[in-house]
Amino acid sequence: MKTTNAPTAAPTDSPANAPHPAPQPVDIARILSGFDEPWAPRRIARVNDYEVKAAKLRGAFVWHAHEDTDELFLVVSGTLTIRLRDGDADGGAADTEVVLGPGQLYVVPRGVEHCPVADEEVSILLFEPTGTVNTGTAGGDRTREPVDA
Repeated sequence: MKTTNAPTAAPTDSPANAPHPAPQPVDIARILSGFDEPWAPRRIARVNDYEVKAAKLRGAFVWHAHEDTDELFLVVSGTLTIRLRDGDADGGAADTEVVLGPGQLYVVPRGVEHCPVADEEVSILLFEPTGTVNTGTAGGDRTREPVDA
C-alpha cells in the first residue's frame, strides 16, 4: 500500500477525470529559505479557487482593504502586527492591533482596512482567492503578482 504525508499541492487546471500527478509534500521551510525579498508572495499551492502563498514581511505595508474577500494570515516565524482601522462613533478612525506569533492565524474580514507591520522579519502563509491583489484597494508600487515557488 502506497502512502503519502501530504495532499497534492501542485496546481491543476486539468479536467476532473484526468490523472493527477503523484502527491508531493510542500516543504514550507525550504520555500521560505529560498528568497529574502519582503512583500513579494510566492504561490505554493492551490485549493479549489484559493491560492496558498508564502511571504516574508519587514516594516509596514500599505493601508488597504479587500472589498470582496476575507484574508487569512498564518504566522510561521516572527511576530506580525495587523493594524485594523475601525470607525468610531464620531465617524473618525481608530486603530485596533492584532499581534500574532508563530502558529497563530487571523482572518481580516472583507472590506476592513488593514496594515500588516513587521518590526523584524516575519514569515507567513496567506490564504486568498485566486487573483486577489496584495494591495487591495490601495494599489501602488507595492502591488505584486505572486510568483510560483
